[in-house]
Amino acid sequence: MRVLLLHNNFTVQGGAEVFFHEIGRLLEKNGHQVAKFCCAEDGLDAPYAQHFPQVDFYADGGVLAKAARVPSIIYNREARDGLAKVIADFKPDIVHGFAIYGRLTPSILDAVKEAGIPAVLSCNDYKHICPNYKLFHHGKVCEDCRGGKFYSAIQNRCCHDSLAVSTVSALEAYAHDRMDIWRKNIDRFLFASQFMAGKTHEFWGEGRVTTDILQNPFDAHEHHVPLNAGSSMLYFGRLIEEKGVDVLLDAARLCPDVPVVIVGDGPDRTKVEQICAQLDNVRFVGPAWGDDLKRYLHDARAVVVPSLWHENFPYVILQAFAAGKPVIGAQRGGIPELVEAGPHGWLFDPANVTDLADIMERATRLPDEDVLDMGSHAQRYVSDTFNDDAIYADLSRIYAEVIG
Repeated sequence: MRVLLLHNNFTVQGGAEVFFHEIGRLLEKNGHQVAKFCCAEDGLDAPYAQHFPQVDFYADGGVLAKAARVPSIIYNREARDGLAKVIADFKPDIVHGFAIYGRLTPSILDAVKEAGIPAVLSCNDYKHICPNYKLFHHGKVCEDCRGGKFYSAIQNRCCHDSLAVSTVSALEAYAHDRMDIWRKNIDRFLFASQFMAGKTHEFWGEGRVTTDILQNPFDAHEHHVPLNAGSSMLYFGRLIEEKGVDVLLDAARLCPDVPVVIVGDGPDRTKVEQICAQLDNVRFVGPAWGDDLKRYLHDARAVVVPSLWHENFPYVILQAFAAGKPVIGAQRGGIPELVEAGPHGWLFDPANVTDLADIMERATRLPDEDVLDMGSHAQRYVSDTFNDDAIYADLSRIYAEVIG
């Protein structure tokens, strides 16, 4: 089978790019021919890179430059035409898209449709139904744009708290909705969580699109940490409002005998550091990766995922499970689907700080052998569920059904 993968960025910048390249690796491992189409990058040496469109980021340049860039943010004709050339040369049996909005834009889906190639789209966030892609702004979950009321994005300034960016995002949403550019061009929408699939049906109407579940491949062996009961409650990840670090710090105030470690970086780092300095039971250590992160995981008793927004498929949970750590997760988005899949964690209401504090204290008092048992269940779950064979079985089934 010849498979063409589409994504804004070729170079890995986060979990979305990891997913994109992992699907490519998985397909090649199983004997398929894979081509990729992304935005141009300086020095990028990749097949078909000569057809990759040169796309500036919207935030670059002055007001006039940004204004001139708006049409191509909504519908990038250069990207559409570049992809048409790749399709003509590569002749794919199926096209699999990932995050393409804002840079490649869904204009490229028109090229796929015109070539008569079946297409699937993996949605890692809510951009297809929400102008700011998170269903969250200014500290709260939001569904104000449901029913095509995209002007709400402007009223709420929900995109980077900017009137200009929110206006452009609303215009983008209105244009794509008017063109019906997502629904008419995609044969099957793929989600890592049942929650996001359900939200899509709620916003677009039950039965208007076909959806399926495709979770992310995950190498549990790479993230394995020997079992250890540990002592601290660990947060690791991006320090930004929607991740709910403030909720964890508020809970830490209520249980001063429970040690908490914060690992991460991001726009809220200064604020987080200042709060941590006021709490004797909290230690902020900055960003950590690889073996350094594994050391913090080894010493942890549980990992806390206090997200305020509806996370789709947080990799940190899989990393925690691979390290043999139970997870204390917020009842938001796809988090419950992972935490409730086995006896390896607890859920709490992120609007109730006392709820989180009580669970942290309970986990601290739990006998070490019970913590180790939960950790063992977590490791088995992640290795059995997200290995290459399991994910490829789902992927090949989906492709076969879509190609017919």
